[in-house]
Amino acid sequence: MAFQNPSTDRIRDLLIDAKTIAVVGLSNKPDRASYMVSEAMQNAGYRIIPVNKLIAGETVLGEKVLESLDQINEPVDIVNVFRRSEETLPVAEETAKMSQKPKVFWLQQGIYNEDSAATVTAAGIEPVMDRCIKVDHALFVKAYK
Repeated sequence: MAFQNPSTDRIRDLLIDAKTIAVVGLSNKPDRASYMVSEAMQNAGYRIIPVNKLIAGETVLGEKVLESLDQINEPVDIVNVFRRSEETLPVAEETAKMSQKPKVFWLQQGIYNEDSAATVTAAGIEPVMDRCIKVDHALFVKAYK
């Protein structure tokens, strides 16, 4: 059976309940989608935890960039991924091994990998693929309030 994203009502509920978003692949360049989307989510009240091994130790959006998800020592509600589709399976595997499991594994718009979805689903984490978290927040949360 082909993968299906959660309903729009479910996505709205997931976003309303979330407080902290780990962003894998967050760039330190303000003109990149990962930066703009993360900044918008931060401005909407979410705590952003940047994860990018290439710039680990730097500060982006006022938060220290971590090298990997296993360095996070607090609960995360959503792991939001900015990686090519074919590069998401290792991120899904790392997400599935987190000691405090996030509720959602979110692949941004244009990113789709059924093996990644199956991996996180098996770990009890809900996958969302090929959707922009910023757009969904604007459509389903801001518009709902």
